Amino acid sequence: MSPSTQLRIRAVETDFVDIPATSLLVSRVALGTWAMGGWMWGGTDQRESIATIRAALHQGINLIDTAPVYGFGTSEEIVGAALKGVRRQAVIATKVGVEWRDGKVYRNATPARILQEVDESLRRLRTDYIDIYQVHWPDPRVPVEETAETMRLLYEQGKIRAIGVSNFSAAEMARFRRVAPLHVVQSPYNLFERAIEAEILPYARANHIATFGYGALCRGLLSGRMRADTAFEGDDLRRIDPKFQAPRFTQYLEAVRQLDSLAGRFHRRVIHLAVRWMLDQGISVALWGGRHPSQVEAALGVAGWSLNATQRSLIAHIVDAAVVDPVGPEFMAPPPRPSTRNPWE
Repeated sequence: MSPSTQLRIRAVETDFVDIPATSLLVSRVALGTWAMGGWMWGGTDQRESIATIRAALHQGINLIDTAPVYGFGTSEEIVGAALKGVRRQAVIATKVGVEWRDGKVYRNATPARILQEVDESLRRLRTDYIDIYQVHWPDPRVPVEETAETMRLLYEQGKIRAIGVSNFSAAEMARFRRVAPLHVVQSPYNLFERAIEAEILPYARANHIATFGYGALCRGLLSGRMRADTAFEGDDLRRIDPKFQAPRFTQYLEAVRQLDSLAGRFHRRVIHLAVRWMLDQGISVALWGGRHPSQVEAALGVAGWSLNATQRSLIAHIVDAAVVDPVGPEFMAPPPRPSTRNPWE
């Protein structure tokens, strides 16, 4: 049996959604590859990561989300290696507009940076086109319209098949759309981080923009595997994430305990409930991070059932009652470039 045939076996077990105004059809659960890059996740295992991507494809997950900054090129290289020979079975979403030096990252969405990055990403990904190209963060030092014009150029050249933005506000998306088409917006979204419900999700729905929710498991909090004595080592970003510091950590763990109990009514676990909730809230795609094949297998528990409005209301009540001091994902935002002529001096 050929590898391509093997990868199609379980595709029927995954739900799919169209990206409006494109020919792209993507799985509603996508594989996020930040952790595979190793940076801020305690290192990487390339062999295991490649096996994870292959397991996702075999399972019917065809959308693979990555970015140059994930391991400073490492994640994209892993994706490229994993998709060798099966590139057309995957939809690659990567990003642009963040630069780094000496382990520090800065926003840079200048035309020059975008044109440089796209060729570097194509090389690392071993492909001649990118399916979904997303501006990683808005750059306060570059007009949104200028960034949009460069993205439109890449779209018209055929180097990218769809244009996306990540971490943009509704107002920034409106400015972007005056210059270029916008097919996707990717934002933080999970049971514990719901700020985009106020403006971003309504704007996206009204303007037929697909919504990708990243951090579906909230850095592992909603996996159900965390305990009060769980420790994080090295450069693991959870060492600086306010959610994982006392007393908040205890509050979030209590919410997870109650949500896991509720999930049992559906013969599921909290990890499945969390992602099912996202999809039933109307998000187009939930980004499920992982770097081990077993973590991908758990996504099978998301399909084949749903939560009604009453059940989603109960979930919201559990979270609001348990987490009395909530905090968002703002700590992850990279700073703008320094204002000096040479930011590295």
